[in-house]
Amino acid sequence: MERRHFLMTSAAASLAQRTALASPNDTLRVACVGVHGQGRSHIRAYANMPNVEIAAICDVDESVLNERLQDVEKLGKKRPAGFTDLRKLLEDKSIDAISIATPNHNHALQAIWGVQAGKDVYVEKPCAYNIFEAKQLLAASQKYGRMVQHGTNGRSSLGMQEAVKCVRDGVIGDVYMSRGLVYKWRDTIGRTPTEPVPAGVHYDLWLGPAPKREFTKNRFHYNFHWFWDYGNGDIGNQGVHQMDAARWLLGVKYPTKVSAMGGHYMFDDDQETPNTMTSSFEFDEGGKKKLLVFEVRHWISNGEAGIVSRGGPGSNPDVVGNIVYGSKGYLSTAGGYKIFLGKEQQPGPAPTAGRGGDNWENFIQAVRSRKHSDLNAPMEEGVPSVVLIHLANISYRLGRTLNFDAATMTCKGDAEANRMFTRPYRAPFVVPEKV
Repeated sequence: MERRHFLMTSAAASLAQRTALASPNDTLRVACVGVHGQGRSHIRAYANMPNVEIAAICDVDESVLNERLQDVEKLGKKRPAGFTDLRKLLEDKSIDAISIATPNHNHALQAIWGVQAGKDVYVEKPCAYNIFEAKQLLAASQKYGRMVQHGTNGRSSLGMQEAVKCVRDGVIGDVYMSRGLVYKWRDTIGRTPTEPVPAGVHYDLWLGPAPKREFTKNRFHYNFHWFWDYGNGDIGNQGVHQMDAARWLLGVKYPTKVSAMGGHYMFDDDQETPNTMTSSFEFDEGGKKKLLVFEVRHWISNGEAGIVSRGGPGSNPDVVGNIVYGSKGYLSTAGGYKIFLGKEQQPGPAPTAGRGGDNWENFIQAVRSRKHSDLNAPMEEGVPSVVLIHLANISYRLGRTLNFDAATMTCKGDAEANRMFTRPYRAPFVVPEKV
C-alpha cells in the first residue's frame, strides 16, 4: 500500500513537470476532499475561477458525496468523478491539486499523501492535528517541492496585510503584546448514544489515524472538534485564524514559555475540549520579550477595542478578532482594522485597503507560477501558528507551564509533554517518521 499510494513515482514527477509548465490558459484540475461543511466553500471558490475544473470530489459519506456532485452540475459544470477513498483519487495522474477540508485528525496525513503523489495541496486549518504532524507536513512540502497552502484566509486579506504593514511601520510604536479573541456562541452538544454506522458512511476511512471507537453522532461531522481523538477545541477551530493573526501582528515565531488554564463550563454533555480557556505565550527573540494572550469563550460576552458582536437580534453574538498593543497606541482587527493612538485613544489612520483577497485564488496563482514565494499562507507560516495551539492545549491538559525550546522543538525537562507531541497511529493510517 505504501509503495502503491504514497511514494513519488516517475509518473508523478512527470505530472509535476507538466504543472510547472502550465500557462494561465491551461485548465487546472482540482479535487475537493471532505465536502460536508467547509468543503462547500472550496467547491464554490474553484467553480468561480476561470480555467479551473473541479475534476473530482472525495468524501467518506456517500450521501454527502452524491449531493456535492449534483451541486457542481447545478452550477453548469461537468460532473466530477466521485471517490470515497482519497488513495484511489491520488492514483489519477491528471489531477493537479487537491483541496482538503476533512476533520483535523486527517489533515496532515492526507496532505503528505498528496505531495508524495505529486499534487499541490490546499489544506484547511489547522494543517496538523499535533506537533509531530506539523513538522512532518512542513518537511514533506519542502522535500517534494509542491505548493502547499494553509487555510488561514486572513493571510490573503488585503485589509489584514495592510494592518500588519501599519504595525511594522511603527504606527502604534514598539509592539509588546497581542491578543486573540474567540468569543463564539457555542450551545451544548448534549449527549448521543452509540449506534450503528449510517448506511453509506465509510467510517474506517473517516477514523483514519484515530483509535477505533463505536460510532456516535456527536463524534461525527462538525462536533468532532470537541473530542481529543479528532479535534483541538475552539482554539484549534475558529482560533487558528486569530492565533495566526496574533503571531503575525506581533512579529514572532516560537515561544519560550506557555501557560494555559480553563475548563468545560456550564454544560454537562459529551464535549471533552475546553469551551473556555486563556493561554499566554512569552517570546524572547533577539533579547526582546513579547507576550501573546489568547482567549476562548463560548457564551455571552462583551466587545473590546471596537470588536463588537456580529449580527442583530436572533443572530449569534460572536466577538472574534485581534488586538495588538504598542508604545503609541493599539490596533484591532475584525473584518477591517481600527487604530487608537495616545492616552486619549484618538482614531489613527483609516484603512485604505478593502476587504478583498482570496486564499484559494492565491493558491491557484502559485500553482501556475510554481513560485513558493507567491503563497500567502505557506507551511512555513502555518506550522508555527499551529504549534502554538497545540502547546496551549498540552499546557491545559497537564495543568502546568511549558518551557519550549525552538531549537530542538521540545519542552525542556518535560518528557510527559513531549510525548503529547504525537499519538499512536492506527495502521495503515500512519504519519510517516520519514517523509
